[in-house]
Amino acid sequence: MANSTNQTLIHHFLETSAARYLEKTALVHEDVRATYAEINARANNLAHYLIDHGISRGDRVVILLHNSLEYVVAYYGILKTGAVAVPLSTDLKPDGLKTLLDELTPKALVSSFRFERLLQATDVTTSGINQLVLSNPKQRWGSRDCSVCDLEDIVENKDVTNPALTLAESDLATIIYTSGSTGEPRGVMLSHGNIVSNTHAICDYLKLTEKDIQMAVLPFFYVMGKSLLSTHFSAGGTVVINNQFAFPAAVLNQMVEEHVTGFSGVPSTYAHLLHRSPLANYKDKLDALRYVSQAGGHMPRSVKERLREVLPEHTDIYIMYGATEASARLTYLDPKKYHEKMDSIGKPIPDVSVYVVDSDGCEVEAGETGELVATGPNIMQGYWKRPDATDKVLTEIGYHTGDFGHRDAEGYLFVQGRNDDLLKVQGHKVNPLEIEDVLMASGICVEVAVLGISDDLLGNKLVTLVSTNGTAQTEDSLLKYCAQHLPEYKRPRKVKFIKSLPKKASGKINRQKCTDYFL
Repeated sequence: MANSTNQTLIHHFLETSAARYLEKTALVHEDVRATYAEINARANNLAHYLIDHGISRGDRVVILLHNSLEYVVAYYGILKTGAVAVPLSTDLKPDGLKTLLDELTPKALVSSFRFERLLQATDVTTSGINQLVLSNPKQRWGSRDCSVCDLEDIVENKDVTNPALTLAESDLATIIYTSGSTGEPRGVMLSHGNIVSNTHAICDYLKLTEKDIQMAVLPFFYVMGKSLLSTHFSAGGTVVINNQFAFPAAVLNQMVEEHVTGFSGVPSTYAHLLHRSPLANYKDKLDALRYVSQAGGHMPRSVKERLREVLPEHTDIYIMYGATEASARLTYLDPKKYHEKMDSIGKPIPDVSVYVVDSDGCEVEAGETGELVATGPNIMQGYWKRPDATDKVLTEIGYHTGDFGHRDAEGYLFVQGRNDDLLKVQGHKVNPLEIEDVLMASGICVEVAVLGISDDLLGNKLVTLVSTNGTAQTEDSLLKYCAQHLPEYKRPRKVKFIKSLPKKASGKINRQKCTDYFL
């Protein structure tokens, strides 16, 4: 277990493990196997370089990298300077990147040759950035308004001492961008204390130790992916990066070869594994797999049941709930209660409280529906340069998640959906998740999205985008299934089939792009 008393800042995860497990492999990525000592030395070299070139406490430094050793070095190196690490989605286009850079006004940006054309198309060197650090640059940068240097040249230097800076737990450590219901990016401001407290709580309930080996298929710029890195570096474990989830058989093979003990994903991750990978054939091969965990939204009961069938009996399944605004995690379901409370998100993690409140902010009785509001040391400082949005979700009673649900008599929490996701159909309020669960229970769907298309007569016309498990299906057959299992006002009017539903970079279903198929 991590020595939490020595870890008050995020980069302490790396520094304490480097001191304790000097030559232990901390990171595996393709043919790269890096020890804690090597990663810490590289991060220190980057930190000293940035400090020497004017980067200081509170400055924003952007990271635009895929999961890799370079990403890990950049992340911890930036934090060691007292600057604010801002990882951005690798799916950004020039307009989107320019908008975020204008908002952040960063002093430096760390990226690689893979993003050089994007960076040049965005003209990042005229956006106020002083230092552009690139891994193996290939393009000609010529005369620019900022310094362009090779990351490899920096991290190979010999100044490997930890920078002696005095930082506070309350200092802003990172800004992680998330999209609200409108899709407008919002930068969630998380302090060192926010992430450290959440990391230690997760390590506690997952019982993580230096023996744990985590397979990371989620991007580190996504808060759940970031928590995988934080928790295992805090505990002194190993992180195995695999960016090839489109080839799940190769992922499973590596899990066996590396004796992976933990795997984490969002609902679409598990739908993909169950229906488009040989997961069921690996039941006897995943002998080291101690647990799997799921967060990132609602996962249908049918998927949970099937997952329990195909995983080894010794593998625990953790259902979790959280938000970027909560540094990742708010609740988890004890695996011992998996069958009994399968539809629940469990109970709050250590040091966190979650209440179900009415519109006046008063806590409701067990069984009554209200909004989930959370308090704890992991709750964000606010949204970057968005005070109005911050004031809407952070009030005197806590962080308003926007999710509605209830607590049962035993204290287990249940999420029923989001108020802003409810659809008005023929005068009824319809929760798309209920319909999606019915469709998933048919056994023919890999993924499904139930959407509302504005309709003058109905208010909203329900439509459904479906990816199937390969069995031949027609729109009529699925509509007949809906007629047998749903009341008339909850039945989709149109169904379209597609090989795979569009996803965000985090792996979550992109509902706006799903809607575009019907416009």
